[in-house]
Amino acid sequence: MTNEKQLVGEKAAEFIQDGMTVGLGTGSTAYYFVLALAERIKNEGLKIVGVPTSIATAELAQEQGITIRSIDEVEQLDITVDGTDEFDDDLNGIKGGGGALLIEKIVANNSQEIIWIADHTKKVDQLGAFPLPVEVITEGSQQLLRYFEEKGYHPTLRLDSEGNPYVTDHKHYIIDLHLEKITHPYDLAEELIHLVGVVEHGLFLNRANKVIIAEDDAAQIITK
Repeated sequence: MTNEKQLVGEKAAEFIQDGMTVGLGTGSTAYYFVLALAERIKNEGLKIVGVPTSIATAELAQEQGITIRSIDEVEQLDITVDGTDEFDDDLNGIKGGGGALLIEKIVANNSQEIIWIADHTKKVDQLGAFPLPVEVITEGSQQLLRYFEEKGYHPTLRLDSEGNPYVTDHKHYIIDLHLEKITHPYDLAEELIHLVGVVEHGLFLNRANKVIIAEDDAAQIITK
């Protein structure tokens, strides 16, 4: 059986050119992109700078010999390759299942091109089946949970493997909204980002330039 995540990760690495500053995504699919990129650096002498979107990705990139810098150490990024938890026909998506949505969005906003990589299950007709992550500061999180309950957004505080509140790299909590369907994503994004205590949300709208998806044991490129 084809490893779809590895397939699209390796395909995305083909888009990287010598001298680029590259955003390195977070998650199980982006993992394979980082490995493939490291292999190109090793075999071709490719010189790039990677900007990781999480501590986990930074550690992986360093292990693989990729030169890394923080987002504040570069002027802009040529390209970012990242996974996505869901995406629709307009290439709008939900991200943050891996807990790195804040820096993922900052890196994306400072990239000239954004490529998402995904297995075939991530393509949907309408966003919302995947719970929408909302990163919040810890103090006041219970108030936001109550607000989301009252709105009918079916929120849950994300927990770690030990049953404690999941804490992001930047010491925040994540509230996942189990919406099933998001009919008006732009309106929802506007509502969420203006709530006091919300740091960022996982709606990534009008950002991706292309998505590389695995289909029939081959990598297919979807563009707007």
